[in-house]
Amino acid sequence: MSTAEMAAARSMLSKLRLPVKPIVSRRTRPTGSGRLPDWRRTFRDAARRGGEFRAPALRERRFRWPNLVALCDISGSMSDYSRAVLHFLHTVSNNQGDGWARVHAFTFGTRLTNITRHLRRRDVDAALAAAGEEARDWEGGTRIGECLRAFNRDWSRRVLSQGAVVLLISDGLDRGDPDDLAREMDRLRLSSRRLIWLNPLLRFDGFLPKAAGVRAMLPRVDSFRAGHSVASLEALAEAIARPDDSGEKARLMAAMERIGHAPPGNGASRTPR
Repeated sequence: MSTAEMAAARSMLSKLRLPVKPIVSRRTRPTGSGRLPDWRRTFRDAARRGGEFRAPALRERRFRWPNLVALCDISGSMSDYSRAVLHFLHTVSNNQGDGWARVHAFTFGTRLTNITRHLRRRDVDAALAAAGEEARDWEGGTRIGECLRAFNRDWSRRVLSQGAVVLLISDGLDRGDPDDLAREMDRLRLSSRRLIWLNPLLRFDGFLPKAAGVRAMLPRVDSFRAGHSVASLEALAEAIARPDDSGEKARLMAAMERIGHAPPGNGASRTPR
């Protein structure tokens, strides 16, 4: 991209929105206009009036906002895309009107780095510069399985406890053991409410899941979508709003079967959260 095109893209990224709907909880709270009868409060009020029953007390469902957790690949093959994605995540982190409880951001290449506090800076250039200094493995190798193991071990319980939506931004070109990667993907998927994978390689019409890392990751995500343009990030809002959205996953799973590549590992059954 030219300097002018990059400036235009940065301007568009700074205006993108990623709204989310609240999660309806099983817990309820007293209200004057709900639909659920509160029999305990109804009988208690009647006892105070000497046994006289009036209109039943009511309750309504509580709701809560989920966390957004982004795991962004900054290896050599992903560095250009990662800069744009982090610019987008900075916008989401500083836009309180989208509804997210908290936005957590991690980078990974050969190691996992938490850059959440840097993205909270108001100035995007200062935020990305600080994140770059923190993540010393920028444009290095790729050890997705090892980095996911570090996340699952050290951060999963802290940031995924509120029914978080997880964005995994990577091309899936891992150098590690695919069985280890599959095992860590299973753990990540079972800990998150939704796991959405953004892969810039989907920009190619002839893309097929031939790489071992891609085969290990693809069956274990809820949605598989492109992540190479501003338009693909705009479409991300649709994937989050629709729980049944799987993106290109079904098509590429069928392609993986046609070319005779079985996914590493057995896969984990998923219990809806």
